[in-house]
Amino acid sequence: MKLATLKNGMRDGELVVVSRDLSRCLPVPDMVVTLQGALDRWESMEAPLRDVYHDLNSGARRDAKPFDQSQTMSPLPRAYQWADGSAYVNHVELVRKARGAELPESFRTEPLMYQGGSDSFLDPREDIRMETEEWGIDFEAEVAVITGDVPMGVSAKAARGHILLIMLVNDVSLRNLIPGELAKGFGFFQSKPASAFSPVAVTPDELGEAWDGAAVHLPLVTHLNRELFGRVDCGVDMTFDFAALIAHAARTRKLCAGTIVGSGTVSNRDRSKGSSCIAEKRGLETLEHGEPTTPFMRFGDHVRIEMFDRAGKSIFGAIDQRVEPYKPPR
Repeated sequence: MKLATLKNGMRDGELVVVSRDLSRCLPVPDMVVTLQGALDRWESMEAPLRDVYHDLNSGARRDAKPFDQSQTMSPLPRAYQWADGSAYVNHVELVRKARGAELPESFRTEPLMYQGGSDSFLDPREDIRMETEEWGIDFEAEVAVITGDVPMGVSAKAARGHILLIMLVNDVSLRNLIPGELAKGFGFFQSKPASAFSPVAVTPDELGEAWDGAAVHLPLVTHLNRELFGRVDCGVDMTFDFAALIAHAARTRKLCAGTIVGSGTVSNRDRSKGSSCIAEKRGLETLEHGEPTTPFMRFGDHVRIEMFDRAGKSIFGAIDQRVEPYKPPR
């Protein structure tokens, strides 16, 4: 099943069921108005939503309308919680190595995770607006899951059953602000502005054999200024799968329905696959040449993040964003 949120002038938008080929959609206001509303009652809402999805794909719903990705918000325009992990230790190791830092052994046995701002997410086609290029604007192509209610202390095995939906993420980072924030010993804040999620969130069964219960086994394709930047396999080199990430997040607290858990930057040891963020490419350049040559994003730069099934069909739609200048109110 595929679900999206369309703009309707309200903060949380309007939930629609989307056809498998992303061509048509159908609002379900008589059933539920928002995605969070559906997640809050998932046990009773999933079956009727699936009935609509089946009818939509079979062509039985003549009241369906064209699905326009440019009119979508992130599936959850705001969320109760956004916890982003760093599941691909290869990425962490490479970036640290480029600056002469060793990888602590604990990084291989326990996930890194930060709690991001979730009060407002960017739309999938919304500009990334920043006051200055000097902040080191970077994209991070990732996969994320949305959970149902998760009990505190859940095991990784049991956590699999709490994954309700899957989507893509551009977790925007301001690389030149990160060192100063981390040096204070209290984590990210200004260096992690609003993220954007894919136009569509899908139930795990939509991925078929590409979903093993806790990880996606498909390439995540990123283009920068319409040139291929990375085609990185999400199922390779994932040190901590989503079950492990959820169990880590829920170790000392329960998670409410609508919690989003991210994978962190998808990264492969096979360098021919490219990268899912500029910082990793700069790290590789530093290790090979002594200094980076690829700049961070500048005003006018464009990033596109998408995933395709084995038949070459887009699964989640595309995150498609441009960096533009922002003039704050004075």
